[in-house]
Amino acid sequence: MIITFVGHGTLHIDANLSDKIVAAIKENIKGNEITTFYCGGYGDFDNHCASICRKLKSQINCEVIFVTPYITPSQQEKMKYLIDAKLYDSTVYPPIENALPRYAITKRNEWMISEADIVIAYVSHTYGGAYKTLQYARRKKKNIINLAE
Repeated sequence: MIITFVGHGTLHIDANLSDKIVAAIKENIKGNEITTFYCGGYGDFDNHCASICRKLKSQINCEVIFVTPYITPSQQEKMKYLIDAKLYDSTVYPPIENALPRYAITKRNEWMISEADIVIAYVSHTYGGAYKTLQYARRKKKNIINLAE
C-alpha cells in the first residue's frame, strides 16, 4: 500500500492535527502489509507527515520515501543528506525528466498521486499548489482523506 500526503506549505501544526494524521494512517493500513509513504519534503505539512511516518516505524511495517522533483547535483547532495541523517529510508526520482524545471514539482506531485492508494491531505482553501494537487487526486478518483474538512 502506498500513502502520500498533500498539504499547504505554511501551516499551523498542533497536537490535534498530529493525532488526526496518525489516526488516518492507522485506520487505513492492513495488518502486516508493508506501507510505503511517499513524501514531498517541501513545506510544513510534508515535513510534519514525514516526521510522523518516521515515528510510526516502531509500530508498523513501513518505509518512508522522499520523492524528489529534481535530479540536479545540489538535489543529489540533499538526497544523500536525507538518507545519511536517517530522515528517509530512500529517495526516488519519478519519470518526469522531460518536465521543464518550473513544472517539475507539479509533475512530481501528479506522479505521487497516480502511484498512491490513499491520499492524506490538509487543504483548507481553494487556491495554490496543494489545492491543485488535491483536485488532480479527485479527478483520478483516489481515496482521499482531507483532514481540513
